[in-house]
Amino acid sequence: MTTLLEARGLSKRFGGVVALDSLDFALTAGEILGLIGPNGSGKTTFFNVVTGIYAADAGRVSFAGSDITNASSRAVYRAGISRTFQRSRLSLPLSIFDNIMIGNHKRLNQGLWFNLMRRQAFKREFEQGWQLARALVEVFEPALADRLFEPVAGLPMIDRRRIEICRALISDPKLLLLDEPSAGMTHDETTELMHDISLVRARNNLTIIIVEHEMGVIERITDRCVVLNFGRKIAEGRYRDVAADAQVQEAYLGAA
Repeated sequence: MTTLLEARGLSKRFGGVVALDSLDFALTAGEILGLIGPNGSGKTTFFNVVTGIYAADAGRVSFAGSDITNASSRAVYRAGISRTFQRSRLSLPLSIFDNIMIGNHKRLNQGLWFNLMRRQAFKREFEQGWQLARALVEVFEPALADRLFEPVAGLPMIDRRRIEICRALISDPKLLLLDEPSAGMTHDETTELMHDISLVRARNNLTIIIVEHEMGVIERITDRCVVLNFGRKIAEGRYRDVAADAQVQEAYLGAA
């Protein structure tokens, strides 16, 4: 088993609030790991520290054998980590294609000379991007692949979530971080999206960490879970085992 992501003694404070408290964490390549815990337990903070949005106050993060502690978001992205956010970050007036390609800046030539003067090369780059975007969307929803130039404002929530995941996948990451992908969706939509994620994982041999409050999702698609409370890891293992843990039950339900 190859360790893809590892955190050792990872800590983050916001004034007097300890959001991550000496967190030790290891992720094996190819697995889907559920990161769960009550609101405010440090799940999204962990994502933000790993992806360079927040700087760690202590500890170390390594990815694919390289130290990425306090690396910039761009450097983390280039190393092969992509993510989604709990709140939608789509630009609603832009097309499906444009929103997906925002996530592909690692491959795009953004120079003014290239885009204005090298028109044939620009055309080839555009066509390659279109083919990549279409192939990704087809995995989630084939009918949506024929609507790439429509604005995302007209899409239902489940399709918006699909487009956000496609945007994260367009750079061909090694690790995908999903922050509450079912937020704002119905139970049936959530079930459908989780099937899509499992399909994408199998086709792309992806490693995924998913933050999710819907425990049915965690039970169905994860290989293993890590449970946080007040920034500390309180349990780790298969969902059925951590769900039966007394500390986990108290964290979610409170002391009896």
